[in-house]
Amino acid sequence: MGFRQDIAFFDANKTGRMVNRLTSDVQEFKSSFKMVISQGLRSITQTAGCFVSLYLISPKLTTVMVVVVPCLVATGALIGSFLRKLSRRAQEQVARATGVADEALGNVRAVRAFAMESRETELYTVEVDKSSRMNESLGIGIAVFQGLSNVALNCIVLGTIYIGGSFIANNDLSAGDLMSFYVASQTVQRSLANISILFGQVVRGMSAGARVFEHMVLEPTIPLKGGISIPLNLLTGHIKFSNISFNYPTRPGHVVLKDFDLVLPPYKTVAIVGESGGGKSTVAALLERFYDPDNGIITLDGHDIKSIDPSWLRGNAIGFISQEPVLFGTSVMENIRFGKPDATDKEVYEAAKMANAHHFITNFPDGYNTVVGERGVTLSGGQKQRIAIARALIKNPRILILDEATSALDAESERAVQDALDRATSGRTVLIIAHRLSTIQNADIICVLSNGNIKEMGSHETLLKKEGLYSELIKRQRTNEQK
Repeated sequence: MGFRQDIAFFDANKTGRMVNRLTSDVQEFKSSFKMVISQGLRSITQTAGCFVSLYLISPKLTTVMVVVVPCLVATGALIGSFLRKLSRRAQEQVARATGVADEALGNVRAVRAFAMESRETELYTVEVDKSSRMNESLGIGIAVFQGLSNVALNCIVLGTIYIGGSFIANNDLSAGDLMSFYVASQTVQRSLANISILFGQVVRGMSAGARVFEHMVLEPTIPLKGGISIPLNLLTGHIKFSNISFNYPTRPGHVVLKDFDLVLPPYKTVAIVGESGGGKSTVAALLERFYDPDNGIITLDGHDIKSIDPSWLRGNAIGFISQEPVLFGTSVMENIRFGKPDATDKEVYEAAKMANAHHFITNFPDGYNTVVGERGVTLSGGQKQRIAIARALIKNPRILILDEATSALDAESERAVQDALDRATSGRTVLIIAHRLSTIQNADIICVLSNGNIKEMGSHETLLKKEGLYSELIKRQRTNEQK
């Protein structure tokens, strides 16, 4: 349901809401389905069988019931439509409350650091109170429906007895037949009453199921698999962005890249610099094919990346190292092996050595079996970054993307990570999204991105001599560092 969707889908949907659909909505649908199938089928077959018996006893009285019951069913359907909408809103509100809780718990260190526990608790309480009120309204609505259903069904039975009395007076029906009809009609009444009780569960189940199936039937615009793959021994890593225009689906009015052109030559290191929010990371996201450009084409060794299998592209051709790497709450070994699930222990050790991580990992009490905690919270920034580098390198990618990979580190950690990156970039096509300009001075090509376009391009020395945007960025950063 979830992982096959586009990144834009996850941009627009909070994690808490998705988790709510995967847990409580699925559970609600499963419980409702099981109950309705078991008890509903019994009540329906019981009702159908009793109607046959009623017809055999007195076709006239049965006709009266058959005329009245559909009217009740139609009325129930109208009320049910209203209750389903109310149930859907109530479940959406539960998802919102779950989202607030998930965000607060997932960022508990930030909440604690700013002493915002009371505020987050208050926000969650507000959402839970709204959910409580909606569910109370839903409960009252279902209760009223069930109460009215029972009253109506009892009125049918009493009406049947009253009409049956006139049939006896006219010798159209015997007293014994009327009694038999009454007993059978009571069975119908109990079965229909049980169905009305099940109706409340059906309402909740249908609402939950609709929320689940809404995402299951949603087809991603970028499939996970399908397309060509290039033999790795023939892949050179020649990348070309041609006339690219793009804006994020969640911000359709804000153009990030416009008429963007860039070439990444094979085995060269290309760095993109520029102001924050200028679209540097967007270039990396488009190359990973997290998004497709609105206009233009991106090619890899002459092949449009839209024709390349996305799973192969990300799993074999490209290694991605971000500014804030996310580790899983498992062992160091499994976190590195995540980049290549079938990797041997020896391959894991070699990748860790290349990433300058083997030494500190072996100093842990449990070595490579050390559990890093959720999102790697037990490790320092430099340690997490080097494990992330090892995870990217274990699949031996031909293309490496470094998205501000050292900008969040202190000087000592940066040296260790930069040393690992220098080894990792050898013999690969490398795209560096740069924040600290001192880390990209040795890049083969430096591009200055501004307003969605490349304004300057060249080596470090060439751009300094131009005394243009790059030179201005260097001076500004040095001034900030001196302060």
